Parts: sequence; C-alpha cells; structure tokens
Amino acid sequence: MPRITLKDVAARAGVSYQTVSKVLNGRAQVSPETEARIWEAVQLLNYKPNMTARNLRIRASGMLGYSWHAGTEAEIHPILESFVNHVTRAAEAHGYRLVTFVENEADPLLVYHDLISHNQVDGFIVAETNTDDERIAWLMAEQAPFVAFGRANNQWEFSWVDVDGMYGIYQVMQHLMGRDHQRIALITWPEGSQTGHYREQGYQKALAEAGLESRPEWIIRGEHDSTTGAAGMQQLLALPAEIRPTAVVCVSDLIAIGAIGAASAAGLRVGHDIAVTGFDDIPLATNIFPALTTVRQPIAEVGRRVVELLLRQLDGDTSTEQVLLCPEVVVRESG
Repeated sequence: MPRITLKDVAARAGVSYQTVSKVLNGRAQVSPETEARIWEAVQLLNYKPNMTARNLRIRASGMLGYSWHAGTEAEIHPILESFVNHVTRAAEAHGYRLVTFVENEADPLLVYHDLISHNQVDGFIVAETNTDDERIAWLMAEQAPFVAFGRANNQWEFSWVDVDGMYGIYQVMQHLMGRDHQRIALITWPEGSQTGHYREQGYQKALAEAGLESRPEWIIRGEHDSTTGAAGMQQLLALPAEIRPTAVVCVSDLIAIGAIGAASAAGLRVGHDIAVTGFDDIPLATNIFPALTTVRQPIAEVGRRVVELLLRQLDGDTSTEQVLLCPEVVVRESG
C-alpha cells in the first residue's frame, strides 16, 4: 500500500497541505469546523506522521547536510562543485545554510546517523547516487528528510532531481551519426553508477535504432578523471583499422579531455580524423583545443529544485516528487 501523505489528508479535508501540517503541529488558526474536518480525514485515512522528520523540524538547526565523497587531492568534480554553489545560494535565499561532510569509506552511513542523532542538520542532499544506493535506502528507512541529485532504484519512492542522461547521450549520438559516423565508442564509468547506466542506455538506444553495430570492445570503463579518457582512447586506437572507432562519446568532459589529449598525441586531428564528445559543459570545455562538443546540464535549475523539494518536506509535506530535466547538446569543433 502506498504511504498516506499530508497531501492525501489535505485533499480529503479540502484544505492545503500547509494547513494540515500546521493543525497537526498545533500552530494553525482555523475554524473549529475546518480543524474537525482535518482530524476526521487523518482518522479515515489512517495517516501516520513522519516522526523522524517532525523531530528534526522541532529541533531545527537551520542546516542542510550535503555529503562530499572522500577522494584524493587530485580529483576534481567541476559539475558537483557548480551544483554545491547553486544549492548553497538557493538554501541561503530561504534562510538555511549548507554544511558539507565527508562520508566514512568503511561505513558511509555512520555520519548520517551521527548528524541525525545530534540534530545537527534538518535534512540531507545526496549526490553521486549508485544503483540501490545504501545511503538512500537507510534515509528512507529512517524517514529522514532528504532529496537526491540522481536516481537509485525505480521501485523506491523518494524525491529526486536528475538530468536525463539517456536523452543527452542519445542526442549526441544522433549528431555524430548525422555526420556519417558509424563506428562509435563509449568511454563510461564502472558498472553500478546509476548516472552512467542511463547515459549508456542512450548510446545503446541510438545504435539499435540506426541498425548500427555495438561491439563490447568499443565500451571502455574507468573512474571519473582524464586518465580514464587517455587510457581509453589509447585502447581504442590500438584496435584493428577495420573496427577502429571514428568517434568516441565520453560520459563526462573530464574523460573527454583525456581522450582528446591521447588522440592528439597519436597524431590525429580531433574533429577531423576522429570525433570526441563530452558531457557537462564545464568551463574548460571551451578553453581546450579543439573546443569540446558536449552536453550542457541545467545545473542551476537542478540546485534550485533540489532545495525546493527538501524545504517542502521540512514544511511537513511527506509526498515524493521526481523531476527529470532535459540537457542540451552544444556543438563545437571536437565532434
């Protein structure tokens, strides 16, 4: 059975969900008839308030928690840094501050538990999601307020905002095939990355619809850095000439930058002898040679929508919402 939410109670009582929330928390000034109607709807629907969320709101800290994955000093995540910037601005516009924390590699859930038990944050923003993400499963079980930038499991009911990576890569593939490329490779992240999974779906969908060959040696997997792109390109260029790709689609700009460097080092003219595309449209995409054809994410809107959904939960709305935003292809000289 789906969980009954404040919106269900509000619809039954004929009032707004904000009014229901205030009545349940003893903060509403409504007529006795309206209050009676709300409590009747609560009983009829057997509504159970989210106690974890309520306790966090009662002892509100004014802080929103965001996890920052542990990594080496050399690792950079330009798109997530932009996301944090926009989330911080959106949160501060509503009187909240963003507190970032690093997850323990051995036990990523430990810090979430500590922050909740000590009432140091009012809710969480989760990013870099994976398939069946244990953080999301735990936060759902605890009924803690949170919103994810990314998906985790299509059967789970939680609020998320994501960019349609399948559509973005599919559009890149359409662009490349429109330029007569038929042998197209993909450099992507390891299996288990939910974001990588959707982007790979766009790649496979475009090939299947065009009746083009999909070869396992054309799919290279690695971590989110330029060395993955460089090593992947070297591996692809080592293939026999008759199956060597003429275009390489990368799931991030950082990977694409490494791929461009390796192709240029091999004496190829990127954009002429071989095409390379990225995803994210980071500032560096226009400052390399050749400038990078890529997919631009509406990252400012992502940050704003994530904060809006989380603040709704903090205001008592326990319903879930999923927002899928469309990216756009930006054509430049590399492909």
